[in-house]
Amino acid sequence: MKRIISVLVENKFGVLARVSEIFSSRGFNIESLSVGETLDSKLSRITIVVEGDNVVFEEIKKQLNKLINVIKVRDFTGVDHVEREMVLIKVNLSRKTRAELMEIVNIFRAKIVDVGKDAMTVEITGRDNKIQAFIELVKPFGIVEIVRTGKIAISRNKKKEENNG
Repeated sequence: MKRIISVLVENKFGVLARVSEIFSSRGFNIESLSVGETLDSKLSRITIVVEGDNVVFEEIKKQLNKLINVIKVRDFTGVDHVEREMVLIKVNLSRKTRAELMEIVNIFRAKIVDVGKDAMTVEITGRDNKIQAFIELVKPFGIVEIVRTGKIAISRNKKKEENNG
């Protein structure tokens, strides 16, 4: 089972390395990882996607909570939340394919962020299934490069996390 874990940490040098060390030292593969400062510049939120069962997750959570710079660990499994990922995709472009590619971009409400003589870069955000469907549709044009941010998630309820800033 895939889990999205949100880890609120102190925004200090080396914290990310210590968090990722917990995963690597125990053989847990991080599927995606994103980090950003919160409203409080002293805190950062790390969003981690991992694959594992409840036993694996409980071990990860226990180890994370032992770190002095970790303020809160939250699992979004079973929690009403919004999750997104942003992807930049550079696709081959020709006069023949331009209109068809632009139609696909519009259908997916993606955004053209750069156009060159022979390639177009598209920004798309959304859930996995939307992004994967877009990738499958543009594959025949020839994908030159893909860059992904990793998932981010936020709960839908109004309650703010403690020390969230």
